[in-house]
Amino acid sequence: MSLIEVKGLTKHYGDVHAVRGLDLTIEQGEIFSILGPNGAGKTTTVEILEGFRKRDSGSVSVLGFDPGTKGHQSREWRDRIGIVLQTSADAGDLTVFETINHFSGYYSNPREVEEVIDSVGLQEKRDALIRNLSGGQRRRLDVALGIIGNPELLFLDEPTTGLDPVSRGELWDVIRDRVAQGTTVLLTTQYLEEADQLANQIVVIDHGRSIAEGTADELKRRIGGDHLDVHIERQEQFELTETILRNVASGPLRAHSGDGAFSAPVKNGVQALSQVLRELEAQSVAIIDIGLRRPTLDDVFVELTGHVAEESSNV
Repeated sequence: MSLIEVKGLTKHYGDVHAVRGLDLTIEQGEIFSILGPNGAGKTTTVEILEGFRKRDSGSVSVLGFDPGTKGHQSREWRDRIGIVLQTSADAGDLTVFETINHFSGYYSNPREVEEVIDSVGLQEKRDALIRNLSGGQRRRLDVALGIIGNPELLFLDEPTTGLDPVSRGELWDVIRDRVAQGTTVLLTTQYLEEADQLANQIVVIDHGRSIAEGTADELKRRIGGDHLDVHIERQEQFELTETILRNVASGPLRAHSGDGAFSAPVKNGVQALSQVLRELEAQSVAIIDIGLRRPTLDDVFVELTGHVAEESSNV
């Protein structure tokens, strides 16, 4: 059963087209990820689905209702959704328990506060003031506030931005546990690894448009073949190495002059590796490392857009 149906969604701010004809179908019980850089239109899309922002055109159905219809957002509809925003909860003078307990009063059938605290791993911080929590603990609290109402549908807008790798991994476990209990999750992220680890379905968006959709494995298969990674020692040999790799690359070559690292998609991996290795040795290029690997979602994004997944604006 589809919990979210979006057709031809558009939204612009003056001359900035944040969302351009986006289509989404999100099924019950899955983690669906909207993947793209800052400025791609992820947050705008989610705010429209949550009913916090008006769209310019297109049709939207969330749990069978149009969130843009004036006056439709009943308590019953709000009870069925949970929201975790990009910004953390601001309740510095309250404890973890007091904050979650307060938010539970907004719902008609909330979960037990102690159960929620346990589920997000904040037992030891139950009586700690919010202002004394670490960044990772604050994000755990944000998730707790998103699930205290026992939502059928949970919106997670870049929930792990700014967290260290350990905290990110711990929060991923919390999200997986929630899905195992029956919650459907719409996750926006700019972290390719995050979508790869969590999502059943992924839509990749760039400049407000959907450029690809599928599972992580399906998206990786779209570009096919292996990636040849080379790391050289001497900066003065950078252009020479780049030329050699471009002769075997089957798509956009990623080159980082600062650290002498290259990554090239190749169709015939072993043959390309042998050829490049021979040419680098013939030119006396000092190699730190060289090898083949399977493509990642990062490679998919570069292949589809021609640039890495990073922008400067937030839309």
